[in-house]
Amino acid sequence: MTYTPTPTDPRQTPVRINLLSDTQTRPTPAMRAYMAQAECGDEQIGDDPTVTALCERVANLLGKEAAVFMPSGTMCNVAATLVHARRGDEILAHRSAHLISREGGAHAALGGFQVTALDGEGGQFTAATLRAALHPRSRYEPPQTVVSVEQTANIGGGTIWKKIALDEVVAIARENAMATHMDGARLLNACVATGISARNMSEGWDSVGIDFTKGLGAPLGAAMAGSRDFIDEVWRWKQRLGGSMRQAGLSAAGCLYSLDHHVDRLTEDHAHARALAGGLSQIPGIMVQAPETNLVFFDPAQAGVTGADMVVALRQRGVLLATMDGRIRACTHLDVTADMIEETLGLVREIVRTA
Repeated sequence: MTYTPTPTDPRQTPVRINLLSDTQTRPTPAMRAYMAQAECGDEQIGDDPTVTALCERVANLLGKEAAVFMPSGTMCNVAATLVHARRGDEILAHRSAHLISREGGAHAALGGFQVTALDGEGGQFTAATLRAALHPRSRYEPPQTVVSVEQTANIGGGTIWKKIALDEVVAIARENAMATHMDGARLLNACVATGISARNMSEGWDSVGIDFTKGLGAPLGAAMAGSRDFIDEVWRWKQRLGGSMRQAGLSAAGCLYSLDHHVDRLTEDHAHARALAGGLSQIPGIMVQAPETNLVFFDPAQAGVTGADMVVALRQRGVLLATMDGRIRACTHLDVTADMIEETLGLVREIVRTA
């Protein structure tokens, strides 16, 4: 599986419409002002009041006993498996999950874990698939100790794990004495789209991470919640991984601001994704996966243009996207407007017409 962003080149047309990822968001002027006034301290020794406030907020949001501020969602995932599992254990996740496909083999390199990739449509595996992957405990096979899901499923198309499916995974894990971890990088997109609270969506999960640097628009930071004992152990790994920070209140303030001001507006991103998908679907030959949140995957091959060529042509016109195994991914976010969606559609029509 390949992920190919088009690199920034100063000789190219400046990017006017950035649909590459929701990680491309810039902090708003209001967020910057809020961050500039943040109280700060030494986060490593628990002396930063803004970080403490954020952790309490996240723990309450997700219905857990405690939370920890982390530099990134990847560190959340890595620290979670390092706490939940022992070296040589087996962890299970969908084949396309960030934990498997986007973290540089960290779980094998740092934890010595065997990672089993489960298959399924839309970046999700079924309860039946999970059960089929389980094996009896014996001296011959690695202990299966962690099962993880990604909410929403990025490479699956931004699809939403339904609450009933999440509950089924938790039930199977408990039956088999396994820990559960939710990579909730875009969890709040799922919550806004379904109307299900983050607390309800996270119910039963041993650990849940959320990322503030995607649709929420903060410049840095993620957080992970779980039991107090779990978070205590995560702190040990955070220290080992170099994740403890000084004066982190500046970053935590951006995260707090995003929770106050950028959650409800995720509906705008979803509406823009639907508008983009709807317009693309009306162009003959373009195959579009209907978006559930803010990610739109489409394939222009039947319109006579490869995904790679379409991305290059759009980049030459100031629009930035990425290809994934021949498909194109467009990601709507805080910095994308309805006018930008209409302009992008017009450019795609032009490229197809002249192909």
